[in-house]
Amino acid sequence: MLSMRRATRLSVCFLTLIFVAGLALAETRKEFRFTVGPNASISVLNQYGPIAVKPSSNNQVTVIAILHSDRVEVDQDQSASRVEIRSHLLPGANAQSGQVDYEVLVPAGASVNMYSPTGPLRAEKLAGDVSLEGANAVIDVHDVSNAHVHVKTMNGPVTLTNIQGGHVEITSVSGDVRLTQVSGPLVHVSCTSGKIFYDGDFGAGGQYSLISHSGDIEAIIPPAASFDVTARSMKGKVENDFPFQPKSHTSFPLIQGSSFAGTIGQASSSVVLKSFSGKIRLKKR
Repeated sequence: MLSMRRATRLSVCFLTLIFVAGLALAETRKEFRFTVGPNASISVLNQYGPIAVKPSSNNQVTVIAILHSDRVEVDQDQSASRVEIRSHLLPGANAQSGQVDYEVLVPAGASVNMYSPTGPLRAEKLAGDVSLEGANAVIDVHDVSNAHVHVKTMNGPVTLTNIQGGHVEITSVSGDVRLTQVSGPLVHVSCTSGKIFYDGDFGAGGQYSLISHSGDIEAIIPPAASFDVTARSMKGKVENDFPFQPKSHTSFPLIQGSSFAGTIGQASSSVVLKSFSGKIRLKKR
């Protein structure tokens, strides 16, 4: 009888612990609203979890946060039109219990700064400057116009789609970078070992530089594209599908199969493709 009572007490304690642990990991939804003026600036810093930013239809910033446990809080601060949201980890928090999922609605022209080591990070249909940073975060930006788009990542892949009139700067260590219909006065991508893929037209009047130390670079361009191009791989191969007018003077010796420099069409944009050991391919769509 005594053994049965002890077993019953142990079972009750065990079930209680499971119930308490379940409560600690239960999700909580919180919503915050801020009224801002023109040229608003919004920062969201999240140690664990995704951040998605979309445009709102008014002058309010709306933050929807899903907290995965009671081991994390959301700190908020507003000063005039500057809003900062930050995940605050409590003692004992880890990657699971410290996760917060953010969905943020901002005025379309607001400047946005997003940081999460784990991500993913996503921004869409904005007209203000966007800065995204994450070590391993998957980064996706699309349908942004006339804005600065700055991306920094270690290993996470980066995808930019339909960025028009943008000032784009991407820095990656080993994450691959994919650009589709990205054009503007400045488009600069720098990778250490990540691959770079560009599918677009090197839009009129822009300066484009795609640089990877050991990763391959591939650009797919329509036949009617017009640009000035320099392509060089120190230890890799260079392939080109376009007829071009060679440059008479270059800052480096031209070696067939490893480099070329010339003008395609009317040369409305400047393009530099450079790698140390990766393969460079300039293809017709």
